[in-house]
Amino acid sequence: MQINIKKSEMKTNMISFMRSCGYAPFHDSYVHILGTGGYPRFHIYIDDMEDKFVLNLHLDQKRPSYGKETAHSGDYEGKVVEDEADRIVDVIYG
Repeated sequence: MQINIKKSEMKTNMISFMRSCGYAPFHDSYVHILGTGGYPRFHIYIDDMEDKFVLNLHLDQKRPSYGKETAHSGDYEGKVVEDEADRIVDVIYG
């Protein structure tokens, strides 16, 4: 799921904003861990566009498993992801 945030509406830098939403930096992205062992967790990649940030949100249900098959159990839509997107938007607009 994508969340668009106009840069003009940001009151702080992206790292501080993501921390205020309960996310921690993780490599080139941010995560909000929900369970023990690091999963499930919300995972956000951010695209820095000219006038906005595009937050690409998904829910990682479990650790990726790689072998002969590539398996990523990420949910990119659904009620849980929509509710998290709404929560993030509420942080911006209060």
